[in-house]
Amino acid sequence: MSVAIDAITAKVITGIGTTTPSPAAPAGSKDGGESFGASLSRLVGTVEESHNSANAAVNGMINGQLDVHDAMIALQRADLTLQFGVQVRNKLMNAYQEIMRMPV
Repeated sequence: MSVAIDAITAKVITGIGTTTPSPAAPAGSKDGGESFGASLSRLVGTVEESHNSANAAVNGMINGQLDVHDAMIALQRADLTLQFGVQVRNKLMNAYQEIMRMPV
């Protein structure tokens, strides 16, 4: 199943692409942008955080502390975040395979 996720949705889901400088950026960096590795780490962290939040919401629903609607919203957010992460991985794999096909 292929899901098209536009740039606005990606920023809403993960916060990636924001203009806040990262402490992981090298000191000699001109643009002050976030490094590629730091962006991927933040993406994985966001997916994990969303998953943990969904688990907590389901546990809260089972214990009667949260409404069913809140649990479903948390589950859908976790699902969208995971789908976004999978799409990023797919794009990275396609780019890597394309680079490996280039003649030297």
